[in-house]
Amino acid sequence: MAVWGTNFVVIRLGLDDLPPLFFATLRFFFVVFPLAFFLKRPPVPWRHLAAYGVLIGAGQFGVLYYAMTSHISPGLASLVVQSQVFFTVGLSMWLMRERVRGYQVIALLLAIAGIGVIIAHTDGATTPLGLGLVLIAALCWACGNVIAKSSGEVDILAYVVWGSLFSVPPLLAASLIFEGPQAIAAGLARSDGQTLAVVLWQSVGNTLFGYGAWGWLLARHPAAVVAPMALLVPVFGMGASALLLGEPMQGWKLAAAALVIGGLALNLVWPLVRRRA
Repeated sequence: MAVWGTNFVVIRLGLDDLPPLFFATLRFFFVVFPLAFFLKRPPVPWRHLAAYGVLIGAGQFGVLYYAMTSHISPGLASLVVQSQVFFTVGLSMWLMRERVRGYQVIALLLAIAGIGVIIAHTDGATTPLGLGLVLIAALCWACGNVIAKSSGEVDILAYVVWGSLFSVPPLLAASLIFEGPQAIAAGLARSDGQTLAVVLWQSVGNTLFGYGAWGWLLARHPAAVVAPMALLVPVFGMGASALLLGEPMQGWKLAAAALVIGGLALNLVWPLVRRRA
């Protein structure tokens, strides 16, 4: 959770050198190569991998990286993108006819209230455009979750790696079209050892270690024990942004975090408490 949470600060550092779409391209390129040579393709249809790769690569991270160039702070980005949980629940209810529970409605209202607090305090660091883009990124993440869920039980790390094969082409094409070869060349010229470390943090840290450790834990411990730990991602994200980048933590921002994380916690923890009761 610390790696996934602090990654938003790392993204911000990488965007100082690289154009956002090309930065995302490099992230997924180094996910595919060399891991695809060592991890067997999961036994799922190619269309699932393609849909997942496009949604997560171009949809989630391409949009998220662009939003973080100058439209939203890393701390708030780490918080708002967690709204993917509610998008995932909504899509599951719509596509798979899952029933709406009372606690899910309350959890969603709490999260919406938190987003409303952020909307009321958009400023130079966080704009309505940035907030909207991160919500779109969260929706793409949720769609990717639904695709992965429909694939059944698979090795999640292998699934992410082979899905990333379909993330690279659309991201590279978008970078060439919207950013241009000159911006890419200028970004590479500015790059140094820190830039390489940032890109490797994205691919090796977030993917190889992050998804590998997550899958390892879920395979050895009950999901009820492991899943709630995901609530720490925005805590680490906001904390790291405040400590390392000096992002101010005003009262309204903490209140928004409390509402969103409270909604996430209710949605995740209430079924576990009810089951034990």
